[in-house]
Amino acid sequence: MVLGGRSEIGTAVATRLARQGAARFVLAARRSADLDAEEATLREAGASEVHRVEFDADDLDQHESVLSAIMTEYGPVDVVVTAFGVLGDQRRAEADAAHAVAIVHTDYTAHVSVLTHLANLLRAQGHGTLVVFSSVAGVRVRRANYVYGSAKAGLDGFASGLADALHGSGVRLLLVRPGFVIGRMTAGMTAAPLSSTPAQVADATVAALRKGRHTVWVPALLRPVFALMRALPRPIWRRLPR
Repeated sequence: MVLGGRSEIGTAVATRLARQGAARFVLAARRSADLDAEEATLREAGASEVHRVEFDADDLDQHESVLSAIMTEYGPVDVVVTAFGVLGDQRRAEADAAHAVAIVHTDYTAHVSVLTHLANLLRAQGHGTLVVFSSVAGVRVRRANYVYGSAKAGLDGFASGLADALHGSGVRLLLVRPGFVIGRMTAGMTAAPLSSTPAQVADATVAALRKGRHTVWVPALLRPVFALMRALPRPIWRRLPR
């Protein structure tokens, strides 16, 4: 199941799983009727069934019913990828509280709701893996993108705690921490050092799934880099770019 079915990273992960033998997929997104390209990509990769479901991450009241219906109609579900999210406009968010709240709502609050429902459903099922995309932006929040970064920091902490809560249940959680990803969401932006592509993030994610990892940094070099960056003095840190 891919929540955020038109996400470049989510589709790339699903495509690699299809190539490795996964046969049945659910793509859940707004305007699900427009997912022809994503469905075609999965079928070309070997998927025998691709189902589309209307899903609005921002509509918290519908999460339980939509996710329960997916599990009932298409379950059991082995892997759930939560691939929805927004980058938002940092400059606008600093002056427009509603925009700041909208970013946090999608990137944090909606994930808390979705992941809580999914954890309950997968516990009842007795098995399954949740794939959650955090970001290095949340490891230490930068002034240049603190609204988005703060949402990812919250998500990272929530997912880490949920992973521990799921221990022993038969359900596990893989937390993915990519750096700057060159794709549709970041089009027109200057790429940061140690950037990656959706394909590279998907390769690392699927490899981590196969190895039973609980956390993966993409690229891996970001882990030691951020261990050092945590120690940077605040006057220097606040001047760093996105």
